[in-house]
Amino acid sequence: MVEKTIAQLSPKEILEKEFKTSIKGYNQDEVDKFLDTVIKDYEQFQKRIELLENENAKFKKEAEKNPEQQTRQGVTQGNTNYDILKRLSNLEKHVFGNKLFD
Repeated sequence: MVEKTIAQLSPKEILEKEFKTSIKGYNQDEVDKFLDTVIKDYEQFQKRIELLENENAKFKKEAEKNPEQQTRQGVTQGNTNYDILKRLSNLEKHVFGNKLFD
């Protein structure tokens, strides 16, 4: 399967990110805990995306085998894909807030 890049950062890049310190800098332990949470989220998103891509590929193969059913279900499947994308978008907004779109 061809890997598609969805996010700008990988979990590894987040883990290895170094921040400069200053006199009034952030609490390093607090930043590390937050980044650990972000990394876990990224890993879960990647697993979920892979699962959905595999499921999508399976359905495409089934649709190719049965073209009659594909034309009958075309409208329903289009709506379902739209609903999934909308849910994913809402999840991203909930997790990342407006920072995702800044």
